[in-house]
Amino acid sequence: MSWASIDLNADLGEGFGRWKLTEDEALLSVVTSANVACGFHAGDPATMRRVCSWAAERGVRIGAQVSYRDLAGFGRRSMDVPPDELAAEVAYQIGALEVFAKAGGAGVGYVKPHGALYNRAMHDEEQAEAVVAGVLLAGGRLPVLGLPGSVLHAKAAAAGLPVVAEAFADRAYTAGGTLVPRRQDGAVITDPAAVVARAVRMAADGEVTSLDGHTVAVSARSLCLHGDTHGAVELARRVRAELEASGVRVEAFV
Repeated sequence: MSWASIDLNADLGEGFGRWKLTEDEALLSVVTSANVACGFHAGDPATMRRVCSWAAERGVRIGAQVSYRDLAGFGRRSMDVPPDELAAEVAYQIGALEVFAKAGGAGVGYVKPHGALYNRAMHDEEQAEAVVAGVLLAGGRLPVLGLPGSVLHAKAAAAGLPVVAEAFADRAYTAGGTLVPRRQDGAVITDPAAVVARAVRMAADGEVTSLDGHTVAVSARSLCLHGDTHGAVELARRVRAELEASGVRVEAFV
């Protein structure tokens, strides 16, 4: 399924203290939704406040990018966190970001798990339920961004939360429509021209070619552009320009 319009989201605020990782201000001139790190895999209070202020000024939707508590591993190591503890930690992260979003004149508009938590919640019912419980504990009925067909989306929908289907132009897909694990060769698409072409095809035609050559249907309302890759800003600009040139409106999801 393709859409007449597409949201562009990026992971932002992923520095920590004196270390800067993402070009937040520049990317906020391109994307329509910002997944802001909430301090568990990256980010700190000053960065969260700064990114939220910039996003609000530009009319970019602010999302809480929640994670396992794993600064050392950048949230990319799977952890066996008890469900009640994970739910509390998800709510904690959303609540912290809400303070800074409100200070900037906006609010948290959605939730997206990061890294290992994102991948784990795709198939692990217990961890997915804990993420949903954390969203509900934080208050409000925030949309949950994730892969279509995932356990997380099923649990979120069952709890009455809106779900937003996401796709990745710079990540390889399996024939089953899931992401190829990062540890596998070819999991990350590094050729800018290929990323741009895949983004347009996903948005306009609703499909992508898997790593092993199969055509895979992709139902995406939002496209993720990773902000921690080399040349991320210029690549994001190219993706947006080519989408618009192809007749696809770039706007935040409703």
